[in-house]
Amino acid sequence: MSLDRLIKQCADNDRKAQKEIYQLFAGKLFSICLKYSKNKQEAQDNFQDGFVTIFNKIGQFNFKGSFEGWIRRLVFHSLADHFKKESKHIRFLEVSDKDKPSSDSILDKLYYEDIIALLDNLSGSTKEVFWLFAVEGFTHVEIGEKLG
Repeated sequence: MSLDRLIKQCADNDRKAQKEIYQLFAGKLFSICLKYSKNKQEAQDNFQDGFVTIFNKIGQFNFKGSFEGWIRRLVFHSLADHFKKESKHIRFLEVSDKDKPSSDSILDKLYYEDIIALLDNLSGSTKEVFWLFAVEGFTHVEIGEKLG
């Protein structure tokens, strides 16, 4: 069955179509949740919330662009909502010069501030492509379609 047909059937609350969509994309979407969650249980909760969002909004998909990119965005936004709710429990670690590693490895010398400074030097579209790929998990093909 074609993906477009599955999407339309999911919009009509067809449970078999929902199961097929779930099976097609579960692995990729769960890996996104694992990447941003503290542990496997939190990832499973976020994954479930993400799929609830997908099935609640699937009727809004307009068949323009990548369906996978669209559902990845929904899961990413679902994760962001989760972390906004939990932000009162987030604590930030302040790094000072005394915390610098003593190793001579090049990787050890690349600090957070250096990475941010390098990202700030990227042009708008390059920065956007990096963000979509490294943070949101889009493929380069999906990014190319999204940005034209």
